[in-house]
Amino acid sequence: MVSAQSPTATPPDRNNDTDPTTLLVHEIARLYTIDPSRGGLGEMENASVLMSSDGTVAWVGPANEAPEADAVLDAKGLIGLPGLVDPHTHAVWAGSRAGEFAQRLAGAKYEEILEQGGGILSTVAATRSASKEALQLNLRLRLDRMRARGVTCVEVKSGYGLDPSTEHTMLTVASPFEPHQQPTRVVRTFLGAHTIPKEFRSNRDAYVRQIIEEQLPLCAPVADFVDVYCDRGAFDLDESMAILRAGKELGLKVRAHAEQVTYTGIAEAAAHLGALALDHLERIDDAGVAAMQAAGTTAVLLPGAQLYLKDTPPPVAAFREAGVPMAVGTDLNPGSSPLHDLWTAATLSCLIQGLTIEEAVLGITRHAARAIGMPGAGLITTGSHADLALFAPPPGEPKTVESLIQHMGSPDAVHVIVQGSRLF
Repeated sequence: MVSAQSPTATPPDRNNDTDPTTLLVHEIARLYTIDPSRGGLGEMENASVLMSSDGTVAWVGPANEAPEADAVLDAKGLIGLPGLVDPHTHAVWAGSRAGEFAQRLAGAKYEEILEQGGGILSTVAATRSASKEALQLNLRLRLDRMRARGVTCVEVKSGYGLDPSTEHTMLTVASPFEPHQQPTRVVRTFLGAHTIPKEFRSNRDAYVRQIIEEQLPLCAPVADFVDVYCDRGAFDLDESMAILRAGKELGLKVRAHAEQVTYTGIAEAAAHLGALALDHLERIDDAGVAAMQAAGTTAVLLPGAQLYLKDTPPPVAAFREAGVPMAVGTDLNPGSSPLHDLWTAATLSCLIQGLTIEEAVLGITRHAARAIGMPGAGLITTGSHADLALFAPPPGEPKTVESLIQHMGSPDAVHVIVQGSRLF
């Protein structure tokens, strides 16, 4: 039985209350636990979830069996999902490329824009000149916007500094905040191997050495992953593997931007190195898919970039047949995927990449958490992270996740709970 406390009582703010508290999210109309032991999406009707004082789930089950709690949140009529997980963003940057977007719509080629000082190099210049405080504010505002849509865990990359100091600053900015400042869980990825900076264009070997000998040793203590962009115009296979090996030796988990514009072989090679996730993958071959399956590597699909770049989809059927888990991310960045909404990415993954609704939901929850090495996120079960997002269906629609996926850019969350504390 729930406690006698009013079911609409406001949960205490644990950031200002040192006493242990528990929160019961009660009578959720339809809860998708994403718990594999329950099958499918782990759907339950009229369910409740008890959040413990240590920020984990203490109990989940039928509402009529709910235990007592210090505070109760009434979730009648709402759809419940574990806090969403965005497994691929470039959310720390300064400057704008809106003018470049207009140029491209008018027919300008990306190479022309680069020659004019635009493209990624303009973002690098703006990010290098921005203060740490400005970068941190931009990131917080972006995370606030994402959390309003139910996203409680985000992977954030560096890669717009391309020098030791700025790369380190970007990762420091993305370091986990105090809960009262920024409660979103953040996983940090070093991406100094994003592109060759202008000052090293005539000596790319020297830049690769700088990454390995200076950037990585400085940045590894404040990063969780090492990443590379292996593609035409960026880093070749040998350079990329040398950087990934160096990062792995420093204790970082491995991932890569793989097979996006041209086939390079990086997917197969990085999978053999033990990559936890590989991203984009539009032009991966059968050997790469097989290597990912054997290594247990997650495919991170980025439909926003595919849409903005008018590209072809990755081989979803091949991943499905091989049993490769598929995650879905926004690829939030200022140029090729200025997409803040993970729900829109999920809808696009169905429309232009061929995922089923169930695959898309797994892609923004449990499979996304797997891609970033956070197994406690993306599901609701005893011991998992106490992160929960509650949504009202679009007007006139049933209380199902299908209604949230079908309507492009589904409604903002009614309630978001991170680490067992209600935020709004």
